[in-house]
Amino acid sequence: MKIRPVLPALLALLWSASALAAPVAPDLAAAAADKPAARSCHLPGAEEALRCLSVPVPLDYAKPNADTLKLHVTVAPAFRESARPDPLFVLAGGPGQAGSDVLMLLSAAFKRVRATRDIVFIDQRGTGLSGKLDCESPPNEELLSDSEIEVALRSCIASKNIPFAAYTTAAAARDIEQVRKALGYGKINVWGGSYGTRLGQAYARAFPDSVRSLVLDGVAAPEQVIPAGGRDGQAALDKLFAQCDADAACHKAYPNLRAEWDTLAARAEAGLKLAIADPRTAQPVTFTMTGPRFFGTVHNILYSPADARRLPFLLHSAYQGRWEPFIARHNIAGDFASDASSAILLHLAVVCAEDVPRMTPALMKEDASMLTRPLADRIPNLCKTIKVPAVPYAEPAVIQAPALLLSGALDPVTPPRRAESAARRMRNAQQLVVANAGHGVSQLGCAPRLLRDFLDRPGSPLDAKCLSEIPAPTFQLGSAGPQP
Repeated sequence: MKIRPVLPALLALLWSASALAAPVAPDLAAAAADKPAARSCHLPGAEEALRCLSVPVPLDYAKPNADTLKLHVTVAPAFRESARPDPLFVLAGGPGQAGSDVLMLLSAAFKRVRATRDIVFIDQRGTGLSGKLDCESPPNEELLSDSEIEVALRSCIASKNIPFAAYTTAAAARDIEQVRKALGYGKINVWGGSYGTRLGQAYARAFPDSVRSLVLDGVAAPEQVIPAGGRDGQAALDKLFAQCDADAACHKAYPNLRAEWDTLAARAEAGLKLAIADPRTAQPVTFTMTGPRFFGTVHNILYSPADARRLPFLLHSAYQGRWEPFIARHNIAGDFASDASSAILLHLAVVCAEDVPRMTPALMKEDASMLTRPLADRIPNLCKTIKVPAVPYAEPAVIQAPALLLSGALDPVTPPRRAESAARRMRNAQQLVVANAGHGVSQLGCAPRLLRDFLDRPGSPLDAKCLSEIPAPTFQLGSAGPQP
């Protein structure tokens, strides 16, 4: 679930019937006159001015007259004046990513959809500009030990006076309905990516009359437990090794790749002291490459096939004692100095309430893998610090709205089998699998056109042969980069 790495030593594995749109209901048409005031805004990821507004929602829906929080909403108006009345609401991943963090999708995945529909990005409660629940980066974080980072995170949690129990997926789903009403829309279409697919499904089940269609990219199954992703991650790594073996140039460059992986994994688990030139500053630094850092970086690399095709080079260089390329990639994954980094405390609030209670010994034994074990071992103890009550799991109701499920065959966290499971609780779902894609399909090849086609006719099957034309990236065989 994207599940962008933050505090990498601990959390590097963390992680849209008829062709005519429904008319605006009379009560919502009246409410449209009382919409929150929008302002022109310029945000990272979008070149143009968009519309930003704040929507107040109850902090605790059980106490609607008590404290409130303000949700940040960004609206990219449709290009055509004769826009359809059913917009596309965008739900980002994580949990912890904000809608304003993924505005770059406007010029990629949603460039065709926006011709006729407004695109609405919501910063989920506790993310982005909606009261981000986060911790500051410790100084020289990459040089700290795993235990020192964990101490810093616990201290951060303890210093916050926040009702973390209010930051559940169910509450975020109710927030979406408040935004829909506040903006005066009738039925809406929902696009969710990664964790956003969990939130999108929760919204469709809680407010079925508000959803015209769903587009889910990198689909999380209802029963999926976020920290228990070992089986999927290991399958993606095994596929990569097999592809390198089958590629003449890659096999020639790295004939012993699996053996080198096994050696590096063992060294990292034991704790490997490194003295290198810092890739950022070129100054000499000394630190320990631990299992969580090593496996977390590898797992993150597997999200993108283009990135994954660099992994054999990174592993081979590290095996030969040249760790600088791997460390440079690790630093990219772990750099959470940006304002667009995931909200780590929101991530923990959701996962500790909804996932950790389902991490049974039987599940963890079945899902065991080096790639995810460090997180699975540590996160339950972090949950004791954040202290949120468990959200009981209930068998989900069947979703009636037409749904398009997008899966990458190389995805290490939400592979096609997860979408297949989710589809069993949907009345009208079609799944598209892209052979050469990883975690995220909507922006690739002809996918933006297919999104528009689906939203125009949600009940009709798509001709998606064009997705097979998305090529596999080439392997990196040396320091100069991937093959041409």
